[in-house]
Amino acid sequence: MRPLPLIALAAAGFSLSGCLAASAVGAAVDVATLPVKAASMGVDLATTSQSEADEKRGREIRRREERLGKLERRYDKERAECAEGDREACADARATYDEIRDLLPSVPVEPDE
Repeated sequence: MRPLPLIALAAAGFSLSGCLAASAVGAAVDVATLPVKAASMGVDLATTSQSEADEKRGREIRRREERLGKLERRYDKERAECAEGDREACADARATYDEIRDLLPSVPVEPDE
């Protein structure tokens, strides 16, 4: 009866060493591929995809459009005050108009439908 437990023990030893060897190989592969994964992650972080660039451009255009809207409202208010005789409002309206004129080329025009 003694040989049977020894054979079972030997078989268990071989199967466990195989598991350990497989996990050691897996760990070695992970260590070997780590620099490649890190480099590709760095490239991903350093580059901008086309969709990310489009989103960034869209946000910038919306920011300019919002700024243009604020300037136009301010310009209308200053013109109304200027029409009532406020000379300082007239000077402010000219300055605001210049700012609008500078900003307009950077805001895309929506096509008429």
